[in-house]
Amino acid sequence: MVYHLAKFPPVRWTLPRLGEPDPMKLDKQVLQSLPKVLLHEHLDGVLRPQTVIELARDAGYKDLPTNDPQALAQWFFRGANQGSLAKYLEGFAHTIAVMQTEDALQRVAYEQAEDLSRDGIVYFETRFAPVFHTQKGLTHQQIVSAVLKGLERGRKDFGISSGLIICAMRNMNTSLEMAELAVDFRARGVVGFDLAGEEGGYPPKKHVDAFHYIQRENFNITIHAGEGYGKESIWQAIQYCGAHRIGHGTRLIDDIAVVDGKAVKLGDLAQYVLDKRIPLEICLLSNVHTGATPSLAKHPFRILYQEKFRVTLNTDNRLMSHTTMTKEFEAAADTFGLSLADFEKITINAMKSAFLPYKERCDFIYSAIKPGYARVRESTVAKTSSESA
Repeated sequence: MVYHLAKFPPVRWTLPRLGEPDPMKLDKQVLQSLPKVLLHEHLDGVLRPQTVIELARDAGYKDLPTNDPQALAQWFFRGANQGSLAKYLEGFAHTIAVMQTEDALQRVAYEQAEDLSRDGIVYFETRFAPVFHTQKGLTHQQIVSAVLKGLERGRKDFGISSGLIICAMRNMNTSLEMAELAVDFRARGVVGFDLAGEEGGYPPKKHVDAFHYIQRENFNITIHAGEGYGKESIWQAIQYCGAHRIGHGTRLIDDIAVVDGKAVKLGDLAQYVLDKRIPLEICLLSNVHTGATPSLAKHPFRILYQEKFRVTLNTDNRLMSHTTMTKEFEAAADTFGLSLADFEKITINAMKSAFLPYKERCDFIYSAIKPGYARVRESTVAKTSSESA
């Protein structure tokens, strides 16, 4: 496929006109219909409550706080929404406990694809740590294969494309093994390597051997950084470990001087991230729930977007944060006054940042995202015109 860029005028940045009324009403139905790209979501944080209950029954797991789906959903959300990353992570003990068989792993991945397809996502990347799924004797290879089978079934049944990211854990000494695992499966659907877990006391540079291996293999790196710890974590992720994307990155704001809601000076790290177009995987609602930011209104997203950092919007953990991509878009629209053009720009940013070959990224942008936004724009304008006639 040949693309003639002259046919596609650049999307204009509409911020910093934050707060101005948008002539196009972006209600939930419109936001849900938008084509979306999701880069940061954890497989063990997206289970349907009913699925958790059924998998627990099948596995003989009796430690769930309740067997009522609605009550269980509320339990996960209450536990996660305490302003603490450590508290936020506690609920994963239950989801991981029921994801210890190939059938369970495949089911969760398949349902993830189904749920996201219903929310307008055209491409997503999901991540997980295989080391957490060996309690019943599965090998790492069996674990990854099962997840990839679920994603492939989802692709066939729902037409949604995806990639899998393998996570190493900061507090474990298995990062090189996980890096090798990721590379072993790169031809079968694994698209990158990540470092996750509690940041404090576990700096990225302790895992530098794993990241050097990934770099030598010409593979993709994203690292959780600047969520539960300061800008130093982001600096290490980039300069020691070669991160191509940063998971969360909210504490990058510590390297930006802000006066009256506007950036007046960027520090060397922030300038580097901006200049090198290093994508930031922003998760608005999760960042509030974990305490990475005190509120949506005070989230660094506003400043980062105004200064044209390559920000993307993501869900992190839909179960724990009781969210969807549509809800994340709603939060951004309500809090920051984003317009349709803003969401198109953010979505294109995300697709540009995906761990896919260049031609595939271009194909998504020009065959799915731009036409999708054009259709929504035309239909919404037509509806508005008929209502005002």
